[in-house]
Amino acid sequence: MEDKVGISGHINYVLKDENGNIKEEGSMPNLITTAGKAFIADQLSTTPGSTKMTHMAIGTGTQAAAITDTTLAVANGAELDRNAVTSSTDSGAVLTVVGDWAAGDGTGAVTEAGIFNASSNGTLLCHSVFSAINKAAGDTLSLSWAITIA
Repeated sequence: MEDKVGISGHINYVLKDENGNIKEEGSMPNLITTAGKAFIADQLSTTPGSTKMTHMAIGTGTQAAAITDTTLAVANGAELDRNAVTSSTDSGAVLTVVGDWAAGDGTGAVTEAGIFNASSNGTLLCHSVFSAINKAAGDTLSLSWAITIA
């Protein structure tokens, strides 16, 4: 008998203007990192050594995400901002992690995002690099990350 388990992620985003009107919305796939897979295995232990995923970061890097990534903006760009996740819920084999950026927070051309287990540094669970989402100072941005184990 052979049982194969896989893990994948997908991000939905909504960018709103200062009046709450949707300026842009869309979705993109992401990559679960090698460190992220090790983190998941650690969490299955009776005595996990790592803390839970608690933060989401956005950045300006444009190099394609790689499974060996441990930070955003690996070769170029910068991490714009990192916030505590707004919510983290599971249903069946899907974990949904939401991160929000208020007006004036994380402003710029957002081209990447990741989920971490710390307010700085930490383990990068998953990483996505995408076409720019141009967040103006008055805009809000919400990222909803669905991680599926199938």
